[in-house]
Amino acid sequence: MVVPHHGSDRHDHHDGHGPEADPTEAQHHESASHHGHGHGHAVSADADRRYLTAALALLIVFMAGEVAVGLAAQSLALISDAGHLLTDSASIVFALVAMRLATRPPHGGFTYGLKRAEILSAQLNGATLLLLAGFFLYEAIRRLLTPAEVDGTLVLITALIGIVVNLAATWLLSRADRSSLNVEGAFQHIVNDLYAFIATALSGLVVALTGFVQADAIATLIVAALMLKAGYGLIRETGRIFLQAAPSGLVPAEIGARLASQPEVAEVHDLHVWELTSGYSSLSAHVFVRPEGDCNAVRRRLQGLLARCYGITHTTLQVDPAPEDAAGGSECVDAGHCTDPHGPHYLSPRGEAG
Repeated sequence: MVVPHHGSDRHDHHDGHGPEADPTEAQHHESASHHGHGHGHAVSADADRRYLTAALALLIVFMAGEVAVGLAAQSLALISDAGHLLTDSASIVFALVAMRLATRPPHGGFTYGLKRAEILSAQLNGATLLLLAGFFLYEAIRRLLTPAEVDGTLVLITALIGIVVNLAATWLLSRADRSSLNVEGAFQHIVNDLYAFIATALSGLVVALTGFVQADAIATLIVAALMLKAGYGLIRETGRIFLQAAPSGLVPAEIGARLASQPEVAEVHDLHVWELTSGYSSLSAHVFVRPEGDCNAVRRRLQGLLARCYGITHTTLQVDPAPEDAAGGSECVDAGHCTDPHGPHYLSPRGEAG
């Protein structure tokens, strides 16, 4: 049963990883921790950095050549591809720097360390994509209205080489840990650039065979559209993390109701689920336990459930005995928690058991 819009004015939470944790639950924690915080492909951070560095070297070398050819061929499509490659390279640089920062231990006021540096990096990648997309949209429309001569053969050859380079870079990044939003952002950059090179190659072929130079501007519009899509996706996902929204796939109401339905639990409230960084989900809640229940045992059981069923291993549960005259009732079990809205209260469906 959910009682909406009640709250708590107490936040003296107890960490769910206390020393008295049950060994069985600790195993669940360890397993889920590997799932939530480890690499999806069991790849070390050093290996990730090697893959990213190799992809970066490939892209920088090709980008320099593409800019020169694009200027010589007067191809806006090639230059826009080079601009996309610039954001690809920047995204990898940001990813490498953020990976280094994220490994630093907590210090001073940064009690979580610098784990969110990766999210800042991904958001910066998204912003650069949106800015470049706007610029190339403007230039493409201008080229459609006032076409320029384009060397279609040169565009075609360069774009075909670009496809090969991007395939190699895509393969390298696919070997890294894509469960990180930071690495995934760089990967999406390169995949979108691969599609852009295919569009540019087709435009070069059209120009070479038919002389229809507007095909170059049309290819640029396609590139800009892909950049807009990728940029929006990154901004949306990183924005959710910064706004402390629940991770995708986790429904707080469902979690609250399930916790409240466990044996000896009278009520769950002040439930918060958020993501510190990609793959690092956290939860805090205030739990009232029926008079006959053991608070420590209930806490360990709830931690195990959260780890097994939701992959949440960083939990802070404040567990208190419910007042004897209210436990099991249909009203809020502590009137002091009903004065300041902090989200819904989840009451046990076994009210008659109290």
